[in-house]
Amino acid sequence: MSGVMLINLSYTVAAVLFILGLKFLGSPETARRGNALSSLGMLLAVVVTLLDHSIIDYRWILLGIVSGALIGALAARLVAMTAMPEMVALFNGFGGIASLLVGCIALSQPLLDRFILLTIFMSIMIGGVTFSGSLVAWGKLSEKITGRPLVFNGQRFVNGGLLLANIVCGVMFVQHPDQALWLVLAVLLSTSLGVMTLLPIGGADMPVVISLLNSYSGLAACAAGFAISNNILIVAGSLVGASGIILTNIMCKAMNRSLANVLFSGFGAASGASKKIEGDVKAITTEDAFYILEAAQSVVVIPGYGMAVAQAQHGVKELQGLLEKNGCEVVYAIHPVAGRMPGHMNVLLAEADVSYDLLLEMDDINPRMETFDVAIVIGANDVVNTAARDSESSQIYGMPIINADYARTVFVLKRSMASGFAGLDNPLFYKDNTRMIFGDAKETVNKLIRELSS
Repeated sequence: MSGVMLINLSYTVAAVLFILGLKFLGSPETARRGNALSSLGMLLAVVVTLLDHSIIDYRWILLGIVSGALIGALAARLVAMTAMPEMVALFNGFGGIASLLVGCIALSQPLLDRFILLTIFMSIMIGGVTFSGSLVAWGKLSEKITGRPLVFNGQRFVNGGLLLANIVCGVMFVQHPDQALWLVLAVLLSTSLGVMTLLPIGGADMPVVISLLNSYSGLAACAAGFAISNNILIVAGSLVGASGIILTNIMCKAMNRSLANVLFSGFGAASGASKKIEGDVKAITTEDAFYILEAAQSVVVIPGYGMAVAQAQHGVKELQGLLEKNGCEVVYAIHPVAGRMPGHMNVLLAEADVSYDLLLEMDDINPRMETFDVAIVIGANDVVNTAARDSESSQIYGMPIINADYARTVFVLKRSMASGFAGLDNPLFYKDNTRMIFGDAKETVNKLIRELSS
């Protein structure tokens, strides 16, 4: 077997591992196997590529594998669950800057035709947008910069001008690849476009944006694969790009919004336009809440980012066990965009070893909501905000929500009456069947556990 055939065979095996990995990631029971298969495929592709091009000898490759595995293991152990969205945002950014650098280096190849030059420019432009946009997303998620939309008059014209300038730069870059000016402008314009595109996007739209940036990183890698004629990079980038855009589309549908609306609406910016909420907030102690829970036959838990911040998921699992021992049915209601990244709540509850069979999607739980004795909302403000259903003046009107207020009694676990990540007030807190339990969610859940255990 020739060397070329061996390389192509290795790439084919890696591509098959990628596809099998994606298939297994579609189910919680096989997700770990899917992740391992995809990682193995990427390792095979990287090692074969390095050896094929004699870029580095096997000793340095081995050192890279060991150091990379060590960094990955430490990150998996040390990075808190609440910081996972930020880490995913940075991963997307790393993918973008890698494609941008590959595109720049690809210019050193001999005999560059216009198609290759176009793919080089695409890898630089999409990579630059992904890199700078991901850094802004990281800043918003980690609250280094405000999560509110940053908008100003004429912003759409500025963004449109940047996009047009990128296109013009691309044309000039393909026409005159020997002039460094167009390469520098391509990098500056693309990174500027990434920053200006992300700044107007509010925190509540971050799960969609994270998914979209993931898709961008795949498309940038695909373009880089064409630029350097690497088949496995084309395949891997296509898979990431396609899966990311499919997930983005699903999440947009879950919010009843278009992608253009997410990118350009400045969601949550007009905070003064909402209808004034009438009524009084009714607080309850954990001692009184215990009596209601003790008598409940069915409880639905609605988790949000606040549960991740409080690290209350393990306590919730223990509370679930005690309620089930008392003859109560306990299930979890998961909104598609709850948390800060796609599937955030699923990962959080899986960490606490909550059975996936108990996690019900919004469309499955809402028809049953009136049958539940108690709905426990833990740090989930925006996905249960009844203004989305009842108030046409609300910025989130039309967004499907989990109808927590339809349960007979609603417990809302919050530190204070502060609005959620979207910065919107929630009429649910003022309804007659809602009781607020103020305090740290983990401590509140632990108090309920002690009451039920005694």
